[in-house]
Amino acid sequence: MTETAMRITLVTETYPPEINGVAITLGRAVEALQARGHEVTLIRPRQAGESPSPGLMPALPLFFYRQVRIGCATPIILQRCLRDWGSEIVHIATEGPLGLAALIAARRLHIPAVTSFHTNFDQYAAHYGLSLLGHGARIYLRAFHNAGKLTLVPSQSTLDRLQAQGFQQVRRWGRGVDTVRFHPQWRDDALRESLGLGPEGRLLLYVGRLAPEKNLTPLITAFRTLRRNGLRAVLVLVGDGPLRPGFSRLSEEGILCIGMQRGMDLARWYASADLFCFPSCSETFGNVVLEAEASGLPILAYDCPGVNEQVSDAVHGLLLPPGSDWAPMLQLLSKDSGLRQKFGAAGRLRAESQSWMHSFDVLEAAYREQLGSELAPP
Repeated sequence: MTETAMRITLVTETYPPEINGVAITLGRAVEALQARGHEVTLIRPRQAGESPSPGLMPALPLFFYRQVRIGCATPIILQRCLRDWGSEIVHIATEGPLGLAALIAARRLHIPAVTSFHTNFDQYAAHYGLSLLGHGARIYLRAFHNAGKLTLVPSQSTLDRLQAQGFQQVRRWGRGVDTVRFHPQWRDDALRESLGLGPEGRLLLYVGRLAPEKNLTPLITAFRTLRRNGLRAVLVLVGDGPLRPGFSRLSEEGILCIGMQRGMDLARWYASADLFCFPSCSETFGNVVLEAEASGLPILAYDCPGVNEQVSDAVHGLLLPPGSDWAPMLQLLSKDSGLRQKFGAAGRLRAESQSWMHSFDVLEAAYREQLGSELAPP
C-alpha cells in the first residue's frame, strides 16, 4: 500500500477525561494518528454531560466496581456506524460488551479488527472474591482476541504469558512518556511544606487506582509500622477507587488520599516526592512507573511482570520478592538520600529513551499491515 491516510475506528470502554493508563494511552494515540493525517472515529460509552451522538453509547456501571462503566450497544448499531464512516480498520481496546459487539460488527462487514490487551481482568477476579470467574475470563479473553487479526500488548511479559495461554498473532506495542511534563524541575517546596515536611521529612508517593487488585496492603502496613517507630514521612495516595473511604480514615497516621490529579498538578506531586511506591502485581505495563522515573524518582516495587521490565533492581530502584515485607527496604530508601538520588537519576535517563513517537510508529505500522493483508490477492 502507498502511505495514504487511513479511516480508523477505535472502540473503547475508557477514554479521557477518565484517568487511567488505558485512557491516557488511547487519547494520545488518537491525537498522534490524527496529527499524521488519519481519520479517527470513536465508539465509546457516553460520559456525564455529553449529548447523544453517533459513536457515543449508553453505559452501565460494573456491578462489583461501580467506578467502571461498560458500554451497551448491539452489533447492528455498530455496523451502521462503521458503514456510515467508511471505516477501513477497527481497533478494539477493551473486551466488554461494547468491544464484543464491535468485533462481531467488524467481522460481518469484513473489516480487519485489531485488538489490544491492556488489563489482566482474569487476575482481578480473585481480588473481588470471584476466583471461580478467573478461569472463565481467561477462556473468554483468549477467544475474543483470537477472533481479531492481531493482538497488541504493552510488555514482553504479557506477550509471553498470552502466547503460553494460546493467544495467537500477539505483538508488543510499547508505551512512551512525556518527559517534559514529567520532570524533576517541577519539584514544589511549598507543596512539601504544606504537608508539614521539614528537611528530614520524606514524601512517599503512590499513583493509581485505590482498589484491591493494586495490592496496597503491604505498603500501608509497612508505612504505619515505620511511622509509629519514628519515621518522619507522609504517604500520599493519588487516585480513586473503592478503597479510598477506608484509607481516608488514616490521615492522622500520615496517609493522605488526595484523589485524582491531572496535568501539571500530577507532575508536581511526582516531582515533589522522594520515593515512588508501587506494590501492584497485576500490571500489564504500569504507566505510572514510567512517569515516576521521568520525574526522577527511585522506585520501590514488587518484582512482578510488567513493572520489572521498567525497573532494574538496584539500578532504578529496588524490587522485592512478591509477598515480602516492605518495611526494611522502605526504611532504607527513606533514610539513604544518596541511594535515592542514584536510582532517580538512572530512572530519568531510562525514561528519556522511551518515546511516544516510536510507540505510535508501531501502532500505525500494525494498522497498515492488516489493511495490506486484506487487500493482497489470494
